[in-house]
Amino acid sequence: MAEQKTYKDAGVDIEKAEQALSDVKGQIEQTYNPRVLSGVGLFGGFYDLSNIDIQNPVLVSSTDGVGTKLKVAILAGKHTTVGQDLVNHCINDIAVCGARPLFFLDYFASGELHPTVYQEVISGLASGCRKAGVPLIGGETAEMPDFYGAGDYDMCGTIVGIADKTKLINGRAISPGDVLIGVASNGLHTNGYTLARNVLLEKYTVNTVLDKLGCSIGEELLRIHLNYYPLITQAMEAVEVRGVAHITGGGLVKNTQRLLREGLDVDVDWSSWELPAVFELIQSLGNVPTEDMRQAFNMGIGLVLVVPESDTDTLLALEEESGHRFYTIGEVVRV
Repeated sequence: MAEQKTYKDAGVDIEKAEQALSDVKGQIEQTYNPRVLSGVGLFGGFYDLSNIDIQNPVLVSSTDGVGTKLKVAILAGKHTTVGQDLVNHCINDIAVCGARPLFFLDYFASGELHPTVYQEVISGLASGCRKAGVPLIGGETAEMPDFYGAGDYDMCGTIVGIADKTKLINGRAISPGDVLIGVASNGLHTNGYTLARNVLLEKYTVNTVLDKLGCSIGEELLRIHLNYYPLITQAMEAVEVRGVAHITGGGLVKNTQRLLREGLDVDVDWSSWELPAVFELIQSLGNVPTEDMRQAFNMGIGLVLVVPESDTDTLLALEEESGHRFYTIGEVVRV
């Protein structure tokens, strides 16, 4: 008789996955609010949209990941921050459209499910959702031993939000002479990690402490991606925000250009803010061309707000209250 082979023998342990999910169920449920009508385990998440306080509601959604920043988390053995990165990155992507986040969903996949790693990742997701006031109402966990290498995992997130159709931020009102206000990042956020790892980890380890960074390589690269939603909301209440760009892959110029209609461009004054040490280190150590740096990284500016020149002083006055650092970094021009 041929030897029996089970799903577990093939590398997929359903019981282990069910137990791992059960162990984080309480943290997930702590993100819920009264609009969440379903619990962990159903085929779909239910969210009540009745009596929503928006006159012309439009759903706004986005899906993203954190890229090879996960490689740094794996090397450092620290998995509690990347979930927060994922939540904040996704929230920013719809907040720049003028949307309020409603709920979040996640996908986690690995070659072999390690319960401790999984619990740390989901703990970070739940923490990010709680801090943002966004329920984590659904997700998927996959174990694929023939697809991912030993110790590797990947994840992505989907955010769904809502906006008033008449208040969407789509860049259509942007005009020549409008001012670019840059908001500081706190590091790489979630982009450029393939280049950063290629340069930094060729010479250093994640545990190497450098005086110019004031911390280890791992701590610097695992800084949590900032959530700009509260700031964007604050700015929209104070001034006419004509456009907002989340500075991700492609860099400052290309992401801001996405807002512009034909015939317009941005003129950026690259000397108007101090380049954070981590970017100086990557460029000098890897002899990376400036153009590559500006396309791969945010270069210290995580968000750009486009406002009329007459609103510039009012927006800049929000700096201390918002807790963010602002810079006047350029303007919109005709081409």
